[in-house]
Amino acid sequence: MAEEKKEKWLNYLALTTVIFAVCATLSTFRGSGFSTKSVLAQSQASDQWAYYQAKSIKGYLYELQKERFELELKSSGSRLPKTVVNDYEKRIDAYSKKIKKYDEEKAKIEKDARDLETTRDETQKHSKAFGVAVIFLQIAILLSSIAALMKKKVLWILGMITGSLGLVYFVNGFFLFMK
Repeated sequence: MAEEKKEKWLNYLALTTVIFAVCATLSTFRGSGFSTKSVLAQSQASDQWAYYQAKSIKGYLYELQKERFELELKSSGSRLPKTVVNDYEKRIDAYSKKIKKYDEEKAKIEKDARDLETTRDETQKHSKAFGVAVIFLQIAILLSSIAALMKKKVLWILGMITGSLGLVYFVNGFFLFMK
C-alpha cells in the first residue's frame, strides 16, 4: 500500500486549531469568571440599595417624630411648662442629629451601591467580549475540523478568518479596546 503524502498545510491547520481551542477554553474560563463577578456585584449592589431603603425609612420615622414635636411645641408651647418645652427642644435637636446622621450614611451607601453597579457593568462588558470570542473560535474550530476531514484548504482559510475574529474578541475581552 502506498502511503498517502501529507500536505504541508494540514500541519498548520492542526496548529491553528489547537491555538483556537486553547483560546476558546481560556475565553470560556475568563468569561465565566467575569460573569460570576458581575452577578456578585449585582447582588451586593441590591443589598446596598436595600440597606439604603432601610436607612431612608428610619430617617423618615425620625423626621415624622421631629415634625410632630415641632407642631406640638408650636401649637401649645406657650401653655407648656418650661421643663416640657426644654424636653421637646432636646428631642427635636436629637432627632435632627439622627436625621443628619442617616442622610450621611445614605450618601455613603449610595456611593457604594453605584460603585458596585459600575463594577457590574464593566464585568458584563468583559464577559460579553469573551462570549463572542468563544462563538467565533468554536466556528473556526468546526471549519478547521471539516477542512481536515475533507482536505479542503478553502474551508481552513475561512476558519482562519473566523478564528482571527475570535482572537480579536479574545484580546478585547482583556482590554476592551472595542465598545
